[in-house]
Amino acid sequence: MKKNDIPYVWTDKKRTVFGLPLSFTRYFLTETKLITRKGFFNIEEDELEIYKIDDKKLNFPFWQRVFSCGTIIIYSRDRDTPVKEVKSVKNVRKVSDMIDQYLNDVRDKYGIRGRDLINCDGHDDDDNY
Repeated sequence: MKKNDIPYVWTDKKRTVFGLPLSFTRYFLTETKLITRKGFFNIEEDELEIYKIDDKKLNFPFWQRVFSCGTIIIYSRDRDTPVKEVKSVKNVRKVSDMIDQYLNDVRDKYGIRGRDLINCDGHDDDDNY
């Protein structure tokens, strides 16, 4: 499959010195997945289904903020990546809003909003037995 065959809605590289994209870490957002690709010779790719995202927060460290960058920290129900950091990217608020938009679209499409509060065994978190 060619790179152009996947409909990315956003893509960026991790920014390093002076806010320049001089890294071998690349982020891709599709309508259903957030993909992180790391490496040059040996490439490691991690996919996170957007509907599994529980919460996220924005982090603006001083040196990233100087170069108009920031980090998105994502908490998810994904087994291999419960916490994912989209480090040092431009337009952090815009990217965060895009993730929210596609998260809501996917949850509406599959009707999975109510399951966020229920454990795998089908009981609410507050039930005591």
